[in-house]
Amino acid sequence: MTSSDVAPDAPWIERREALDAWLAPIGPHAVVGLDTEFMRRNTFYPQLALLQLAHDERYALIDPLTLPLREALEPVFAAQPVVTVMHSAGEDLEALAPHLPDGPHTLFDTQIAAAFVGMGLGISYRALVGELVGAELDKGETRSDWLQRPLTDSQKLYATLDVVHLHPVHAILAERLAERGRTAWHAEDCARMKRRASHREGDPQPQRGFKAASEWPREKQALLRRVLRWREVTARELDKPRSWLLEDVQALDLVGNVPDAPAKLDERTRGTRALRSPQRQELFDLLHRPLDAEEIETTAPVVGHPVGEAKRAINEMRSAVDTLAVQLDIPPGLLCARRSMEEYVMTGAWPEALEGWRRGVLHERLSPLLPG
Repeated sequence: MTSSDVAPDAPWIERREALDAWLAPIGPHAVVGLDTEFMRRNTFYPQLALLQLAHDERYALIDPLTLPLREALEPVFAAQPVVTVMHSAGEDLEALAPHLPDGPHTLFDTQIAAAFVGMGLGISYRALVGELVGAELDKGETRSDWLQRPLTDSQKLYATLDVVHLHPVHAILAERLAERGRTAWHAEDCARMKRRASHREGDPQPQRGFKAASEWPREKQALLRRVLRWREVTARELDKPRSWLLEDVQALDLVGNVPDAPAKLDERTRGTRALRSPQRQELFDLLHRPLDAEEIETTAPVVGHPVGEAKRAINEMRSAVDTLAVQLDIPPGLLCARRSMEEYVMTGAWPEALEGWRRGVLHERLSPLLPG
């Protein structure tokens, strides 16, 4: 079967009363398929352009450009135990955040589920539907302008078909998860994804992603953290991309060699599109404000590239993870990402990313491999 063989009816909803009527039959423990189309046009936040829903062989295309969604969606998806089925939901949850700030009550991510049942890490929705349902999805509208109005018939069909198959895919994957005893593990990872998407202030320790600063003194690392946190908060307030305020390389350069005058800051950040006079003054003041002891103490150290014993320990951990992944029949990357091993080896502290079910299966295997 190809997508052209199916033309499901999906009403276009742009009025609140029509949306309430469509949502009315959805009660506790219902299973609802959900997808979004969104655009990023010179903004920090993705712009929700379309919401697609599937429930009990009913489908709907909802226009968020003309219809306030939060008061309609929260009572259905957040306040009652509805299972919301999505594929690779991270960015969709981010786009939905203004309307479902804490995400759906119960998320079932089909991409994560597929990884737990031996279908590989990061499988596409098209491949998943093809393998489990035997349907071929047309991806011709992948790069469409979803903010245009009206949408074309081709766009509407494409968007509808993205939710038509979520119910049968969910049913098959839920059964396979149960057969393998992986239902709880999957639920935990879906809850973790929801928490990440609802974290409205970004990474509290963004400097950890800048290995070039690993040899810097703690004071410099703390200053880098301060600048990166300022960039994050300001980008969200202005709804502009982070790089429009400050490129990564600029942040490293300014912290590594702090400009001693506003004119020098202006010169070194020339051409940065969202860094206007007020933001430049804020940044200059930020760079020159003294660090206090607490700010330095609470800055997580930047982990550098492992060498020597650390590198050997990571290789041993990688081997142990690969062996266990084969035994569990799950991808090694799902079990333990390399960056988590590096963090564990370089800091000696068990990573937050490996809490939960991963601690239960990994801690006793990995802790003896720490160097020293």
